[in-house]
Parts: sequence; C-alpha cells; structure tokens
Amino acid sequence: QLVESGGGLVQAGGSLRLSCAASGRSFSSYSMGWFRQAPGKEREFVACISWTGISTYYADSVKGRFTISRDNAKNTVYLQMNRLNPEDTAVYYCAVDRVPRRLGARTPGEYDYWGQGTQVTVSS
Repeated sequence: QLVESGGGLVQAGGSLRLSCAASGRSFSSYSMGWFRQAPGKEREFVACISWTGISTYYADSVKGRFTISRDNAKNTVYLQMNRLNPEDTAVYYCAVDRVPRRLGARTPGEYDYWGQGTQVTVSS
C-alpha cells in the first residue's frame, strides 16, 4: 500500500514537499515514480528514482524545480517541489515500477501499486 501526503494550496513561486509511504512490503529493489493528473488530462510522468536512489529522471517541465529522493529505511519516497506555478496544479500519485531494478520507466503502464493521490493546487 502506498499513501501520499503533503499536498495543499500554495501560491505561485512557493514550495511543497510530497511524501509517499509504503507499507506491507519493502520496495527497496524497485524504482519508484511520481506522476500527476490534471482535470481533463492524462496522467503524466513527473519524476522517478532508482532503487538505490542514485539515479533520478525528470520530466522537462519540472527539471530544475523538483527533486525526487527516497529513504529505503523508511520505505518512503519524497518529491520536493520548488518554484511552483499554476500549471503544476494536479493530483500527484506515487507508484512502484513493475520490474525490479529497472531504470527510468516513464509511462504509467510500467508502474504498479499506485497510491490514492494528493491534491496540489497552485494559485496565481
């Protein structure tokens, strides 16, 4: 089970830190990702991180503003979001890669064990 938290309402230019806590099993051998879905749009890739935490990948739209990290001891993945803008408004989901020790998966179909999502709203 994955549970996201940390979403909320923030003004443009502000920051939020999302957390995704996993329970029931360890995902320390799997890459994990963050996706987001805005109203009327498809779910899109935001960032992913390798099972070791060494390799990270970002969508161009968030590169340089968002940072993904993980703490395998806590079975938790984080998404630090800085310089937020209204286009970042969406429900944010974390997920676990279907394949162990795979790098850089960017499509929703490559992921399993989705959380329920946390709403991020950025006002202008």
